[in-house]
Formats: sequence, structure tokens, C-alpha cells
Amino acid sequence: MSYLTLENLSKSFKDDKVISNLNAKIDKGEFFVVFGPSGSGKTVLLRLLSGIMLLDNGEIEMNSQVINEFQPEERDISMAFQNFALYPHMKAYDNIASPLRANNKNIPDDEIDQKVKEVASLLKIEHVLTQFPKELSNGQKQRTSLARSLISKPSVVLLDDPLRNVDAKIRFEMRLELPRVLKEFNTTVIYVTQDFREAMALGDKIAVLYDGKFNDIDTPKNIYLNPSSLTTAKLFGDPTINNFTASVKKEGNLLFVDADGEKFKLKRKTNIQDCRCIVGIRPEDIILSNEPSDESIEVEFRTKTPLNLRIVFLVKLKSGLELLCSMTEEESRLINENNKLYISFLDERSYFFDVETKRNLE
Repeated sequence: MSYLTLENLSKSFKDDKVISNLNAKIDKGEFFVVFGPSGSGKTVLLRLLSGIMLLDNGEIEMNSQVINEFQPEERDISMAFQNFALYPHMKAYDNIASPLRANNKNIPDDEIDQKVKEVASLLKIEHVLTQFPKELSNGQKQRTSLARSLISKPSVVLLDDPLRNVDAKIRFEMRLELPRVLKEFNTTVIYVTQDFREAMALGDKIAVLYDGKFNDIDTPKNIYLNPSSLTTAKLFGDPTINNFTASVKKEGNLLFVDADGEKFKLKRKTNIQDCRCIVGIRPEDIILSNEPSDESIEVEFRTKTPLNLRIVFLVKLKSGLELLCSMTEEESRLINENNKLYISFLDERSYFFDVETKRNLE
């Protein structure tokens, strides 16, 4: 049974429908990542869950209890904001302690002190507790904000893209540390991001949000390898997936592809029938070589560029179709772009999407 159930959630601002019939089931202790492009409604969703905003329609059920009418302080949900939102007149210690001192909880000072020091130690910020927010680095502000959201040990923690405003080194460190820290609190986490790498690194499950609803909810691996639509496939991957419209004919485990005159074969077990569709092939699933083979296609070199730890080649087929190929730097050293170039495709690593709906045909 799920711990947190979102059923047909909807929210509009005048004529702008931001969330529309959104559904999800989230387990206790799950690290649930909401991933989507800017403006897709991720922060609005967190505000609805926290009670800062009210739903137009739908139900939020937590631990078998509908909480739609609960005030924010009654929901046992905490939230860390993207912009840190620390009280500027309070030192880091008092910012962290503030949830324990709110609403006349009458928690003894020595117990508050113990809890502040415990959470500060977990997040490695014991040395900044006496400093004001203006004296903290962005990484320290982010950890202080996170400590404040965790100190009362809420049942659910909402994290609104908390690593977006920190530098790359801190972001990498926190991707490693966050799961460890949050497991200590045994809390359910809903984490918002527009960075697909972050989503894949952190999430037990990823919910892909666009067009007002979750279009995929699955493990990171399954979403990458089996996206429900071309839109989802494009959101995961850098460089993005190659896609082009083609006529496809099936003969056994072979698919004969005709991309406006460019003909080649793909080895693929599939249930799709002969059709005209959008073919998707990820850059890392294209093999580039100076040596021809029975299945290869000659291509023209256009350019290459380094991208993270990989090298990306742009090549052009005789029909004019351009494709991206991605490989390790070591593999790229074997390629001489001044000689003839050929591409072939990894078996079973291609996708087929409906031309109109862009949905995965499989």
C-alpha cells in the first residue's frame, strides 16, 4: 500500500492549467524524483502538497488519510526551497532550530541543542552554526536549509531543486551525500529537478512531468531504456536522441528503414507492424568506424566536439540526414575523420514513435 497517494490533482491560474489530473503512488521511505522542464509545474506541485496552495480538484492522501483541508503545519511535511529562504536576521543555528521553536511546542532548550548539533553533524555544517546567512557560501546555505527541513523528522520532505544554486563540486558531493543523510531520517522524499542526470543519480523512481501530468513513473533505468514517448526520450540524454521520420518494413527480426531515400537495416525484435513512424536512435548506440561492414552506411564527417567524458561526432548521410554519434575519448582516437567513415547500429537499441502522438509504439 502506498504511503502518499496523489489522485487526479488539478490546479489552474485563470486560463493556465498547470496541473491536470495528475496521479501517483509513493511508498514510505521512497526517494521520488519529479523531473521536468522549466515551467512544467514542479514547484506548484510541491506547494500543493505542502498546503501553501490549495487544489482546484483531486485528493492528497497520506498514510490513509485525506489531507486536503489540513493547514501546512498540520501535514507533517517540510519543504526546502530552491533559493534557501533562510531568515537573514538569524544565525544558522537558529534557522535550523526554528521549526522546533514554532507553534509553542515547548521543547526544552537542551533537547533543541542536541537535535541541531546532530543534524548539523550529518550535513557537515557544525562549524557555521554561529554565522549569519550572509556569511555563508551557497553550499552552506543549502545545507542549512536542508537541516532546517529535516530537524523535526517529518514524514515527508519536499526538496525544490535544492542543488540548482550551488557550484558543480558541491552539487556532485551532495548527490552522493543526500541519499545517505535522508536514510538516517527514514523519511519519504519528493525531490524536484530539471537536471536529468540528478534525477537518475538520486531517484528510486522518477516521475516525468510535462503537459500537466506524469507521463512516465518508473525506475531511472527503465525510463531511459523504455521511454513512453519521444518527448521523454528527448529529455533524457546529452546529446539528445537522434530522431527522424521513416517508413519501416518488418521481416522477421529485421526492420528495413527508408528515411526519405536513405535505406538501412535495424536488427530488432518488435511487435510493431509495417508503418511510417519516427525512428529514435541514441548517439551512444551508433558505431562510427573507418572500416566498412556488411551492415554499415557510408557517411560524411561534419564536426566533432568534446562533451563531458565523451566525444560527439556529427555525420551526414547521402540523403542529407544528420546524426550524432557519441563515444569515449579513447574510442574517438581510432577515428580518422579525413578518411572514409561508416556507421552501423547496435542491435536492439532503437525506438519507434507514432508520427502524430509521439507515443512509443511498443
